Amino acid sequence: MKLTKVCEGLDFPEGPIAMADGSVILVEIRRKTLSRVCPDGRIEVIAELGGGPNGAAVGPDGMIYVCNNGGFIWTQEGGITRPIGTPEDYTSGSIQRVDPDTGAFETIYDSCDGQPLRGPNDIVFDVDGGFYFTDLGKSTAEYVHHGAFYYAAADGSSIRRVHAPMITPNGIGLSPDGKTVHVAETRTSRVWSFDLVAPGQIAPVPFNMPGRLLTTLPDFQLLDSLAVQADGHVCVATLMRGGISVVPPDGGDVTFHEVPGDPYITNICFGGGDMRDAWITASGTGCLYHTRWPTAGLRLNFNG
Repeated sequence: MKLTKVCEGLDFPEGPIAMADGSVILVEIRRKTLSRVCPDGRIEVIAELGGGPNGAAVGPDGMIYVCNNGGFIWTQEGGITRPIGTPEDYTSGSIQRVDPDTGAFETIYDSCDGQPLRGPNDIVFDVDGGFYFTDLGKSTAEYVHHGAFYYAAADGSSIRRVHAPMITPNGIGLSPDGKTVHVAETRTSRVWSFDLVAPGQIAPVPFNMPGRLLTTLPDFQLLDSLAVQADGHVCVATLMRGGISVVPPDGGDVTFHEVPGDPYITNICFGGGDMRDAWITASGTGCLYHTRWPTAGLRLNFNG
C-alpha cells in the first residue's frame, strides 16, 4: 500500500469525511476543533467546538454532525500524542450540529432518558436520515463507564439507546444493504454485528452474547473507528499494531494494511469517483494520509 502524506501538524485528528471538492473535513480532538484539510494540505479551522470532538458525518441537511466526547487528559512521549484520562472540567458528552460554511454550531443531544451521554465517539447516517452513534463511556483510574450505541433523529427530536451495555464501543458502520450495524469495541478487540429489524431497532441477541461476533483480534490490538467497503467488508482502524484490519462480513480471515510510524491509526474514510481513494488519520503523529485502496469503499448516504 503506497501512502502519501497529505498534511502534518494536526492535533490528534479523527473522524475524516471525504468531500466532493477533494477536501477532507475532520476533527482535531486535542485542538477541540472541526477542521478542513484542503487538497494542497492547508488546514482551515471550521469551528471551535470545545470538549473533545470525535467522530463526524454529513447529515441530510448538509450539516456536519459531531460526536463530542467531552474532553481528555493528554500526554506526549516519543513523538506520540495520546489521551490518558478524563479532565477535571468534564461535564458530559454531546452531539453537535455544525454549519460547515459559517462554523455556527449547536448541541442537539447531551443525554438519553435522563442519563448524560458520556463519550460519544463515532457516527453513521442511515438512508432514512437518522443516525447511529457509539458512546464509548469515560474512565478514570478508579472506574470505567459502560458504553452503548444509540439511534437519533437529525432534527434533535428523538434519541434512543439501541444496545447496552458494551465495553468501550468505538467504530460504527452500516452494511451495504442497510440491514446490519457493525460496532467495534476498543478494549475487547472485537467487532460485533447486529441485525436491524427497523430504524434504530435490532433483532434480539442471544442471552450469552452481546451480538453476532465477527472477529476478535489477537495479542494487544485495540480497535478504533471503522468504515465499510462496497463488498461489505469492515475496515477497522487498529491501534498499537498501527494500521487497518479488514474483516469479512461472514467473520472469515482478517487481512491487515500497515501504516508505519504511528501506533494510533484511528480512522479511514473513502471517496473519489470510484470510491477507492482512502484517507487515513494517524492521530499520534498528527498526520493525514491518502492511498488508493484495493477495493471500493461504500458510498455514504449524504456526502457523495
